[in-house]
Amino acid sequence: MPILFKPLSIRSATLANRAVVAPMCQYAAVNGLAQPWHLMHYGSLMAGGVGMLVIEATGVEPIGRISPACLGLYDDACEAAFAQLVTTLKTFGDGLICVQLAHAGRKASTSLKTGTAYLPPAEGGWDLIAPSAIAFSDQWVAPQAASEEDLSRVESAFADAAIRAQRAGFDAIEVHSAHGYLLNQFLSPLANQRADHFGGSLENRMRFPLQVLQAVRAVWPQDKPLGFRISATDWKDGGFTPDEAVVYVKKVRELGYDFVCVSSGGMVPDAKIPGGEPGYQVALAERIKRETGILVRAVGMIANPTQAEEILEKGQADMIALGRGFLDDPHWVWHAAEALGVDMPYPFRYARAHPKLWPGARLARGGNS
Repeated sequence: MPILFKPLSIRSATLANRAVVAPMCQYAAVNGLAQPWHLMHYGSLMAGGVGMLVIEATGVEPIGRISPACLGLYDDACEAAFAQLVTTLKTFGDGLICVQLAHAGRKASTSLKTGTAYLPPAEGGWDLIAPSAIAFSDQWVAPQAASEEDLSRVESAFADAAIRAQRAGFDAIEVHSAHGYLLNQFLSPLANQRADHFGGSLENRMRFPLQVLQAVRAVWPQDKPLGFRISATDWKDGGFTPDEAVVYVKKVRELGYDFVCVSSGGMVPDAKIPGGEPGYQVALAERIKRETGILVRAVGMIANPTQAEEILEKGQADMIALGRGFLDDPHWVWHAAEALGVDMPYPFRYARAHPKLWPGARLARGGNS
C-alpha cells in the first residue's frame, strides 16, 4: 500500500489518506459569513475523497480578516453559517474538516480591486494593528503598534473562535502562524522591532504567538487534532530563520500540538523565494520533522502523485498538502489512487451505507447515464 493511502491517526481522529487540501482564500464571504460558493467549492473537494480539508484563513475578529470578503468566526452568525456548512460537507465524504484560525495584522484590510494594496476605512476597510508601526509595503499604511490591551483581546479572540469551531462541528483546528500574518509578524525581526518583552530576542518574539497557541490548546478538546502553520523562513536577510523555526516548533509541540504545516515566505514583498521548482519547501519540512519529532505536512508546488509518494517514502513529511493541484483537479485523490494502483473506497457515506445500491462501493472509471 502506498504511504499516501495509508491511514494516519491523530488523537482520536483518523485520516483515510495523507492528501490534504491546503487552505486557500476564496474572497467570497459576506460580513464574514460562508456563502453558497463555499459549499460548492469545499463540497467538490470533500467528494473527491481527501484525508483532510482545511478551510481557508478565518479571521478571529473583524479587523483580523485579510479582506472584507474573507471568512470570520467571531460572532453567532459566523458560527451558525459554519455549522451549516460543516454539517453538509460531512455528508459528502469522511475527510477531517479543519478550520485555519487567523489574524492578518498589518496585512489585513486588503483591497479586492488590486489584491496588493490597503483598503482605507472610507472605502470599507479598517485600521490595522501589528507588533510595530511598520507598513507591509508602500501600498499599505503603517499599522498601530499593538498595545497590551490589543494583544489580550486578540488572544481571547483566538480562544473564543476555537470554542465556536468546536460547537460548529469542526474536526480539527490549524492556527495560522505563517505567511506574514500577525503571529508570524511577532516572530520576525522584519516586522517586530518592539523594545518590550514581546520583541528583541527569539524568546521574546515567540512570547505572544505561544500565548495565543496555549490559549487555543486550553479550550480545544483533547481528543481532537490541533495543529499550526509556519513560515519556516522569511527568505530575507535579517528575518525569521529555519534555525529559529525549529526552536519555535519544539516549543509549540510542548504545548500539546499535534502537527505543523511547513510553508515559507510572506513577510515582505521583496523576499527572494525560490518558488519555481516543485517541492521547493520540502527540505524545510524534512528538517523540522527530523529535529522536532512532530507530525509534519509538506506543501508548495506539489502536484504529482508520484512526487507526493516519494516525499512520504523518504520520511520527509507525514502528510502532503496541495492547493493549485486541487483547484486544477478536485478529484486529484481519485486519480492519484489510479496512478499508484490503489483500489479506493467511494467517498460518499451514503454509498457505503447502501451496498445493494452501490455494489462494492468502489471507484470505477467510466459508466453510462
